[in-house]
Amino acid sequence: MLDCNHILNVYTLTGVVGLLLLYWFWRPYKFPPGPRGIPFLGILPFLGKYSERKIAKWSKSYGPVISLRFGRKDFVVLNDYESIYEALVKQQSKFSSRPKHTLPIMTDIAKGAGFAVLDYGEFFKSQKRLGLLALRGVGIGKQSIESRVLEEVTYLVKAIASTKGDSFYISKVLQKAISNNICSVVFGKRFNYDDKLVEDIIDRLLNGLKDPTTTLASRICTLAPFLKYLPPVSFIISRFKKKLETSLNFIQEKIDTHRATFNVEDLRDFIDAFLSESMKENSYGFTDRQLIFYIRTLLVAGTETVASTLAWALICCLHYPETQNKLREEILNVLGSDGKITMSYKSKMPYTSAFMQELMRFRTLNPISLPHKTNEDSELKGYFIPKDTTVGPNIWAVHNDPDYWDEPEKFKPQRFIDADGEFIKSNHVIPFSLGPRTCLGKQLAQMEIFIYLVSMIQQFEFLPDPNSDKLPEIDDGINGLAFLPYPFCLSAKVI
Repeated sequence: MLDCNHILNVYTLTGVVGLLLLYWFWRPYKFPPGPRGIPFLGILPFLGKYSERKIAKWSKSYGPVISLRFGRKDFVVLNDYESIYEALVKQQSKFSSRPKHTLPIMTDIAKGAGFAVLDYGEFFKSQKRLGLLALRGVGIGKQSIESRVLEEVTYLVKAIASTKGDSFYISKVLQKAISNNICSVVFGKRFNYDDKLVEDIIDRLLNGLKDPTTTLASRICTLAPFLKYLPPVSFIISRFKKKLETSLNFIQEKIDTHRATFNVEDLRDFIDAFLSESMKENSYGFTDRQLIFYIRTLLVAGTETVASTLAWALICCLHYPETQNKLREEILNVLGSDGKITMSYKSKMPYTSAFMQELMRFRTLNPISLPHKTNEDSELKGYFIPKDTTVGPNIWAVHNDPDYWDEPEKFKPQRFIDADGEFIKSNHVIPFSLGPRTCLGKQLAQMEIFIYLVSMIQQFEFLPDPNSDKLPEIDDGINGLAFLPYPFCLSAKVI
């Protein structure tokens, strides 16, 4: 016969389990629906490498606005253009903050400094204005941004030509060229391609995006921040910090040199512009730490996004050689074999514009944009979104929505050419996201992609690696904070 204590223990255990299950499955009133996963981990074990694709698949069952349990926290993910536009544009004042766990590895190192992780407010707006002025070359330096890009093109073309048709890694060359554009804006100078110190500095800065192990740790920590304290993630983070330290010291040295030669009447670059602002009254927050991590953001985002987009472009040219031929035909018709490209020619190149837009749709570089946070209780598409809820725009889902795109899994630049041969601009291609937190370097990136792509296709025919019987992978890549191609080789034949 069971004693009373045993019966009491059974009832107590049953009650505790019941309360835990009730807590696990409870949602706020009118909160978006979605899968809950398993206790403690939520849906983390079910995401796989391409979480944006799994979430988009779930949205077909639950609707475009869904909630997901990551660890012990509920996230809201937006999976169509309408809900993203409603939140980030129409209700931008409510959906433009950043959660504390955004890029948790970098947040721990930077102690809240930088740009990408800043919360929405007046300081964020002042930092964004400063960055936009620098990236547009307004009142900073004596050379326009376009002229800097055009100057760098000559070095890129020379570097590619020096391979003499042999197999080489194009990504490394592109990285050097694109990083020089940002270095010119930030430091006031470009660096030689054989400068091993600068190459190492950039490599260390980009480690968080390009190293598969580090990118996996970043994704894990973004979704479940508590795991950053546990092995093996904690070991990966420690290694990342050591690599980053050298780069941060390099940036500090550049700041010190600028401060020693500073002239408020002659602002040479972004560092000078920042130092000038720091000397004004009410310049709270304009510290060296803020500047260091702001520069780090500019170098990382401004280098790898454009370099990888161009690398994906060349991979598409290898897989679909007819697109490379069409690009070259249009370019030669407009420029000839030795004409110099400028942005003024873009309107005369509809197929090139269509190729670029399809490229950014087909290979979405930031599948799920950096998370946002609600500043206040909000309503979206009939759902209640409480204050401080993390909200993630699923850009990949928008770019691959079968209800909007015909055969979204295929690369088809012609989908953006009308019956008259004119380019069709689509508002549903949003690689830079929407709203106040749209990518700071959007205009510069678009300029670089156009000028570099045109210049390369004008001068070279890109061919598969003669030492391999396989083309570079087009459907798989490094998928962390960004979707990057695996390193690959090709050859370039001078035309």
